[in-house]
Amino acid sequence: MSTLHPISIAAHEAEGHTVPPPPHDQKEEQLDAGALFVLKSRGSWIHSGYHLTTSIVAPALLSLPFAFASLGWAAGILCLVIGALVTFYSYNLISLVLEHQAKLGHRHLRFRDMAHDILGPRWGQFYVGPIQFMVCYGAVVGSTLLGGQCMKAIYLLSNPNGSMKLYEFIIIFGSLMLILAQIPSFHSLRHINLVSLVLCLAYSACATSGSVYIGRSSKGPKKDYSLPANTETRVFGIFNAIAIIATTFGNGIIPEIQATLAPPVKGKMFKGLCVCYAVVIVTFFSVAISGYWAFGNQAEGLILSNFLDDGKALIPKWFILMTNIFTILQLSAVAGVYLQPTNEVLERTFADPTSGEFSARNVIPRLASRSLSVVTATLIAAMLPFFGDINAIIGAFGFLPLDFVLPVVFFNLTFKPSKRSPIFWLNAVIAAVFSTLGVIAAVAAVRQISLDAKTYRLFANI
Repeated sequence: MSTLHPISIAAHEAEGHTVPPPPHDQKEEQLDAGALFVLKSRGSWIHSGYHLTTSIVAPALLSLPFAFASLGWAAGILCLVIGALVTFYSYNLISLVLEHQAKLGHRHLRFRDMAHDILGPRWGQFYVGPIQFMVCYGAVVGSTLLGGQCMKAIYLLSNPNGSMKLYEFIIIFGSLMLILAQIPSFHSLRHINLVSLVLCLAYSACATSGSVYIGRSSKGPKKDYSLPANTETRVFGIFNAIAIIATTFGNGIIPEIQATLAPPVKGKMFKGLCVCYAVVIVTFFSVAISGYWAFGNQAEGLILSNFLDDGKALIPKWFILMTNIFTILQLSAVAGVYLQPTNEVLERTFADPTSGEFSARNVIPRLASRSLSVVTATLIAAMLPFFGDINAIIGAFGFLPLDFVLPVVFFNLTFKPSKRSPIFWLNAVIAAVFSTLGVIAAVAAVRQISLDAKTYRLFANI
């Protein structure tokens, strides 16, 4: 485990703030290279807002109209509201637990550190650590795949009979990620993530206005909001839609984001979450409602796909081009954020904390290991363009426990509220309900894979 390094405290004091001295055992504990170089504690609350927004308000929100197509109006809006309320609540609970542990002299910098101290060493080593790594690396692969698909959409828009394949665009996007992966620390992404915040507002506004334009014109499909008649299809569709919404609100790296804050951290994450959820409310609800209103149960898995009908643009081509460019640029920032847990593990494994961050001893292994990580993610995305189905399982087993279940469990075990108190039972209900949903969503995802398996082909051009 790692705690706040004395260098970080000294740097913060130099800015004119007074920080109480850490407990004796905290002074003696040295940070490993991953925490020292990747999770630098130098950020402000607004920087945490940028990081949170990039990790949550990602292009996955463009699939919300598709989720609504399986839920209908009332259930769709209800699930979206519940998702926003529960995740805002649970992320604040994680922050409160982290602040409490910091007061006790144990400032946890990673999710697995929290699990190690609260649940026990095996939970951190064999469950939370691997699950978080799988979720974050899965997000990198998914972002690379979606970036390649958006690039291909731009290419086909200008050259409908073009011969370039999807995997070629994925490699191009992966080449961009090779550069961004070398940014040394999470804190170093703060300016990129500010731009990312602006970009997510931009493509959400484009998706909303494009949907409204098509919905009000005669070009769009006839609006049909009916649900599937087949009971089995409808039930599994509902749980798949719930998994999509839960994954869209997913984060999985709250402790790592809080680790970037300069101490004292009290109250800073709440402000950052307020910034993030202001953007969430504007983007998620506008895209989901406008997309479902315009296309009904014909909403595609990515709402931008509905802007084309058999290759014919339903809105001006320059508008589709602009929306895709905004999406591609933000995807690169999202992938950069979700690379940080992988970078931290690589740094901890290969770097030497006693050498300088930019010494040859550390730069060469960093360049090689991070490049190999991106190349591997790019190869997976190119080989498995149906990775979205696999990612649904990762979301069910990963995002749901990390973001909905563990926060309330951590809070109850740390603060031990009375079993007669409302907060204890609220947390217990949240843990039970979302654990059940996670299992059912995983079953629904496996079913979807079995249905789509006949279309799977390595390096498919889809």
